[in-house]
Order: sequence, then structure tokens, then C-alpha cells
Amino acid sequence: MNRTHSLKVMCALLLCLVIFLVSPAVMAQQKKALTFQDVMKFKAIMEAVVSENGSWIAYTAQPDRGDGKVNIHSTTEEKVFTIKRGSKPVFSKHSHWVAVVIKPKAIELEKAKKEKHKEGMALLETATGEVSHFEKVERFAFSDDSKWLAYHHFKEEEKPAKEEKMQSSQQPAASAEPKEDKKKKEIGSTLVLRHLASGQEISIPYVLSFAFDKSSRYLAYAIADPEGKDNGLFCRELQKEAFPQITITKTESSRYSNLTWSKKKSKLAFLSAVEDEEGQAGPATLWVWDGETGESNQAVQAEGAPEGWMLPLKNQVSWTRDGKRIFFGFKPKAPQDAGLKEEKEQEEKEEVALYNIEDILKKREVDVWHWNDPRIVTHQKKLWSRFKDRTYRAVYHLDSGQAVALADQEMPVVELTENPHFALGLSDVPYLKEITWEGRFNDVYLVNLEDGSRKKVVSRLQSRASLSPNGSYIVYYNDLNWHIYDSKTGTTRNLTSQLDIPFFNEDHDYPSNPPGYGVAGWVEDDRAVLIYDKYDIWQFPTCSGEPINLTGGEGRQSQVTFRVLRLDPEKRFFGKDQQLLLSAYHNLKKHTGFYTCQEGTPGVERLIEEKKRFRFLAKAKKKQVLMYTRESYSEFPDIWVSDMDFDSPRKISDVNPQISEFAWGSAELVEWKSLDGIPLQGVLIKPGNYQPGKRYPVLVYFYRFFSQRLYEFNQPMVNHRPCFPLYASNGYAIFLPDIRFEVGRPGFAATKCLVPGVQKLIDMGIADAEAIGLHGHSWSGYQTAFVITQTNIFAAAIAGAPVSNMTSAYSGIRWESGMARQFQYERTQSRIGGSLWEYPERYIENSPVFFADRINTPLLIEFGDEDGAVPWYQGIELYLAMRRLGKDCIFLQYRGEPHHLKKYPNKLDYAIKMKQYFDHYLKGELAPEWITQGVPYRGH
Repeated sequence: MNRTHSLKVMCALLLCLVIFLVSPAVMAQQKKALTFQDVMKFKAIMEAVVSENGSWIAYTAQPDRGDGKVNIHSTTEEKVFTIKRGSKPVFSKHSHWVAVVIKPKAIELEKAKKEKHKEGMALLETATGEVSHFEKVERFAFSDDSKWLAYHHFKEEEKPAKEEKMQSSQQPAASAEPKEDKKKKEIGSTLVLRHLASGQEISIPYVLSFAFDKSSRYLAYAIADPEGKDNGLFCRELQKEAFPQITITKTESSRYSNLTWSKKKSKLAFLSAVEDEEGQAGPATLWVWDGETGESNQAVQAEGAPEGWMLPLKNQVSWTRDGKRIFFGFKPKAPQDAGLKEEKEQEEKEEVALYNIEDILKKREVDVWHWNDPRIVTHQKKLWSRFKDRTYRAVYHLDSGQAVALADQEMPVVELTENPHFALGLSDVPYLKEITWEGRFNDVYLVNLEDGSRKKVVSRLQSRASLSPNGSYIVYYNDLNWHIYDSKTGTTRNLTSQLDIPFFNEDHDYPSNPPGYGVAGWVEDDRAVLIYDKYDIWQFPTCSGEPINLTGGEGRQSQVTFRVLRLDPEKRFFGKDQQLLLSAYHNLKKHTGFYTCQEGTPGVERLIEEKKRFRFLAKAKKKQVLMYTRESYSEFPDIWVSDMDFDSPRKISDVNPQISEFAWGSAELVEWKSLDGIPLQGVLIKPGNYQPGKRYPVLVYFYRFFSQRLYEFNQPMVNHRPCFPLYASNGYAIFLPDIRFEVGRPGFAATKCLVPGVQKLIDMGIADAEAIGLHGHSWSGYQTAFVITQTNIFAAAIAGAPVSNMTSAYSGIRWESGMARQFQYERTQSRIGGSLWEYPERYIENSPVFFADRINTPLLIEFGDEDGAVPWYQGIELYLAMRRLGKDCIFLQYRGEPHHLKKYPNKLDYAIKMKQYFDHYLKGELAPEWITQGVPYRGH
């Protein structure tokens, strides 16, 4: 008995040892597969901010579905605070406080039908973590000295009393007076001013808008009460006892807008106008109130506008940093309809002449499309809400007291500038008609701020121009080179033509002129401008001297793209000998890093670089603290902080620790050649729990260039795209190939890149040759539909929002913008290279519907029937062609949806159907009924 017992004990011990040794491998192989419920719970980091002193960071952690939260982390201690349902965090200047928006509960929003749940606000003290909550807050702001918080409540919605509801269904009482049917005047809501240290609050009713000055001496606010008798502009003196109220101006039935403080000396610019009985504001006056003297000045009076123009209350007002100029806008006066009054009186007559042609035609509903309209009618309609209130920039000079109109209808755009001499003016007016087929162009002007005169610098420019900080030079890209215009001499010279380096986009494969890579910025005193080529950063002196390759040619030599990171968005130029922080992207190896270089000196220094992707987020304003993310396919982009040298980087957040539980898979780079010998790259994501030697079903997902996603984390979410970790954890390999297109035959260009790439996976022993699926949306939805007319290598395909017939799509409308689609075939993405009449054969040869008889691949088509980018009847055309031919095709029409599905039930339905479709055709799983039988219409 003892011997037997001893043997049992030994066997048990051996078994435990075996389990101990084997269990790590077993556990690794048995990581979970993601479900759609898991995907919904994964969080994304949004709205990350760092305090000015670098001691705190805050961000929103938002799941794909459900309630998010704001996390607030100390960067120096292990201290974390959380505010449930928070978003959009804002630090006070001294970082003692954090205010966040509080969203309604997700479950309440899900239950709500017509009732709108209003957002609230939470206030957290970073020293204690104590949180205060406030309901129905529309807007909030801290004073710059961090002593005050102002929060503005939503306006309370008026609800009719019970007696009024009952009376409305009955005859009016004899004594009841008829109510006037007129537009309601705008009424303010309660503003609360909170002293943060004491918690003392002051409530101010009927506030429309408010603003703190930069010195935190004043809070200005505009009042609009129900009767209009106490309307005015007031301010509180925050540095005096009892915080007394000052009346800046007060006029019955007046309205005040655009409360804008200067950066220095507490001067307030604002607009005022008197409302009529219907609540419409008349011509406005631009005021300046001086907080030092308490005096108000009518800078631009209503009658001071140029002839035929007016100063509207709805405007954009801004100060220059030196406090010497105010930018605002004039607006053309609307043409008066002399017969308006008579028409209104006619409408009020009880008797209408039944056969009066004029009366009948008043109710007509017609749009007239003229061949010579600058914009087509649909485009006009989309722009109307913006253009009807459009203002044209002007400037007010405080020193001289003069207002100068700068922009007008012939030159509609004048960009804001800090220099006192010149601004950049732009006009697309001569080229509006060509937008339909050629794209966008602008004439560029140098505009004199003193008198409004303008000089044309360059015509028909397709790229952006850049005005130097002091206004001495304009640099622009044109005809494959960079040019610089000298405002003093009026001369232009070519900066790049003598360099044996291309400054145009080297990967451009569209039927249009290649663009440049952009301007990095200017050097102090307008001494030089920094310009990019594909890889390096060049410093060009503005007067004389040779250009300097700031990155020392390291970029082109190593095929690394260097770009300058703007650490201070408010700084207008780089200083002499300033150290510049650079991002670095390895074009061949796909990883990134941070480098540094110095203004005026060639050469780079590496700070940090790994087989990861780094993304710069922000630098603390007053400390040498950087906030950035680090990621890879399997590493979520959590937030890190570091000093400027990256000596001791520290991971701050850990938003999705559950990643380790799932069979996420792994990503690697694959290389092959197209059918005509072009070298190509792509990303292969191997399945979770991958077993060498085993072949897997493959999902091919593509667009144009995707190999750069090698070290990108694929955020799990439910939408129109396949979720890579979901598929990888459920036994799929995913392939993300690059496509190099050709003008004139974009469809075949996709085929000749894709097919040998797929064959590469088969040759590697990864892909099951009988189980390869193709998926694309929009442009790659078109490619998907076309490719399956050329090859039978795919077992199934899904095309979201595909163009199927370029001959009919060419003259379609992009309903979201109102623009015609012709330009994208002639000059951009669709890459035909000319009109339907120039190249009819190209339009036919690149249209899947003309070759539908060659399709042998089961196809699932998806469209929202309010698609604003691709006309959804393109899906109908291909569906009907395949139906007529007896081909396996299913069309998913999502009602009321745009180009990318927005409603979560529809997104989830499509994501589920997408996976069911591939599971059936690639894995042999039982097909659901919607695939085998369809879904008969039963009414909605």
C-alpha cells in the first residue's frame, strides 16, 4: 500500500511538473478571440492635453460604444484621477484645476427619442482630487491667473403651460388677445462666476456671451433680457473687493457680439447693433473699450462702411498681438426688393385670383442651371449657409483711427497677419467654373494694410503661398519649383531650379501637376525659409547665399523623411541657432523616431528610435516636457512623457490592458514585384496563435499605400472597415498591400500589384490559395469590383460604395459638397486623365459593369442610400448587371446613411455581415439565411 501510494505521489508530482513546463506555451496558444462585444469596449485616447507647467496630463478614454471618462495623471508622481463620462479636459494656467465636459449617460442617450440630454461640467482640484459637478453647462473658461472659472448654462427651453395647451385645442376666450406671430428675439442664459479658492459664486442672468481679459482683471459679458430693456455690455472688476460691475454701454434692444480682448493692456473690441421688432439686428458699430481709462470709442460706425457695404453683427473680430490693429469684416448690402411689401400685403388678402399668372408663379419651385454659372447649382446650395453671412476682411488701425477695406468680391480672402505692412490675398474668382473639371486655383496678391491696395504676385496657383512673418517675402510652389517674391523690389526668383534634387512629390501618380512637400517655416527677421523635399529639410536664405541642407542629406541617403515638429503653435518663426525637434520616418523599414537639428547648421542627431511608431502630441508651454505616444501593431498608443533629450521617457497611461488576453497576431513586412516589375511592399498580419506551416484564410484590405501601417496600432472599432485584431484572433491572416497606380488604367494597375502580392503569400506557405478574400471601400471599393473582373484568385469580395460605371459616374454629383465628379476623373483620384469625350475607351475599359460577365467571384456590395461622395446608384448598376447574368451578388442598402455608415446599429450589422460573408466563403462556415435566401421586404 505504501509503495503504491508513493508511486501515485511521484506520478502526481511529475504531472504537475509537466503542466508547469508546458502551461506557458499552452496558455499562449489559447489566448481569446475577440468578439464584437470586446471590440465595442476598447477605448481610444482623445483630446490629450498637458498642463503649462508639465506636471499633469489629461485625456479622454472613449470606448467605441458606451461611457467614456477623463483620466488626469501626474507626470511626477503615481497619482491618477478619473472623472466618469468626462471629455474635453481643460487645465487652468497653474494646473491647480481641471474642468471637463460631462456627457449624458450612454444608456440615456440610447433610450432618448426626441428629448435632447444636455451636457454638464465637472471641476477637479489636482491637489486633492475633489470633484464638483454642475448640470446643463454649455461653455466654460478659466481666467489666466487661475483664480476664476466662468461657466455658462444652456438656455432653458420654454415649455407651454398646461392651461395654454388645453386652450390651444379649444376656441380662444372672448377676453384673450391674439398673439403676434413674429420671430423671437435672442435671449441670454445664466452665467456663473466662481472664485476657485473660496467657492464663492456670482450668478448673472441673461448672458449671451462672455470673455476674460488676458490680465485677469476683467470679465466682460453681454446681456440680452426678454424685454430688451436692460440689454448692454458689462464687466466685473475681478481684482477689486466685491467685484463691482461696470457698465460699458447699455441701450434698449441692442445686441452685442464678438467680445475680443487685446493681448496687452486690457482693451476690449466688440460689435453692437440695434434689433428691430422681429429680433433682426441692423448695421453694427465696432467699439473699443479701454480697461485702463474706462473710455469707449466707436472705432467704425455703422455709416462708416464703404458704399454698398455694411458692418454686420455676425462677424469675426481679432486683435494683432501688438494691440495696434483689429481685423473685422464688411459685408455687401443685400439687394432690396421694392415689391416685397406689396407681395406681403397681397398674400394677406383673403381672395386670390384663381387664374392670375403672377399669383400662381409665386409658388413655383425651380432651380435654373445655367451653363455659364461660376458654380453649379448644387454647389451653390451647399455653400449658401456660409456665403449668405460671409464677411470680407478689413482692418482698423488704432494709431490713425482709420478703417481700411482689404478684401472684396473680386478677392474674397485676405489672411490674418501680425506684421503691420502686408497681408496675403487670394482669389479663386476667375477659376470658379473650372473647379468642376480642373480643380482649385488661386491668384495670389500682396495686400497693403495701410491703404488696401493690392499687387498680383502669381496667377493660377494650385498650392498654398506663405507670407514671411515681417511681410517682406512670399514663397510659393509652382511649375515643380519653389519661388520667392520680394515685396520691396517686386521681383521673383526661383529657389530650387539649380539643385539636382526634386522638390515635387516623387510618388505622385495622378493626372495633374505634382505638388510640393510644403514649407516648414520661416527664420527670425525673415532671414530664411525652411522647405521640404521628400526626405530632407532645406534652409534657403531670402536675400543671398547658398541653401543649406539642414538634415545634411541624411534623409535622402537613408530614405528617411524628416519633418519639423512645431513645439509652440503661437511662435511665428524659428530663432537663430534654434534646436529643432524632428520626426523621422524610415520609408523602407517603416518605423519612426525623434531627431534634432539646428537652424543654420547641417546635420541631425538621433534622440530616440525603435521599431515602433512615435507621434508627437504637445510640449508643455513653460517646461521642457514632451507628450507623445508610442505604438506598434500589438501595442496600444498610450501616452508617454519625456524631457527634450528623451533621457528618461515614462509611460503614463494604460488604457487597454486587456490586449494581453487576446490572440492579437503579429505584423511583418512583405516585399514582392508587380506584374511589370515594380518593387512593392505590404504588411502581413499573421493570425493570433499562429502555427508555422499551417495555411490560413487571408483577408486582403487595401487602398493606395498601406505598408506604412506596419507599426500602427489598429484601433478596434465597429465601422465599415474590417477590424484587423478581430479577424486575426479568429484565425485569419490580413494582408495590406501597396498599390502603384497608372494614369489611364487605374483598374489594371491595382490588379497587377495585388495578384502577385497574393501569390507571394501563397508561396510563403501562409495563404490558403482557395480561401482569399478581397475588401475595399470607396476608391478601393471600385478597385475591388474591377479586380474581380480580371482574376479568379479571390474566393469572395466585398466592395463598399464602389463606382461601377465611370461613364455615368463622371457627370454625377458629390452630394455632400454639391460638386460635380468630373474633376476627380480628369485630374485626381480616378486617374483617367481627360474628359469622357477625349478618352471614352478609358472610361469603358476601367468600368467593372462593362465586364460583369467575367466575374466569377461572389460579391457583396454595400452602400448608404444618402452617400454624398459616390452616387449609390453605382451599386445598383453593378448589382443589376450581375443579377441579369446570374452571378452571385448581394447588395446591402443602408437607409438614410452617408458614404461611411454613422448609425451604430447599421455599422454593427454591416460589420457582422462582413464577417459572416468571409466566414462562409473562406472558412466554409454555415451561411446565414440572408446569404442563402435573402431578406424579403416587409415594410419599415
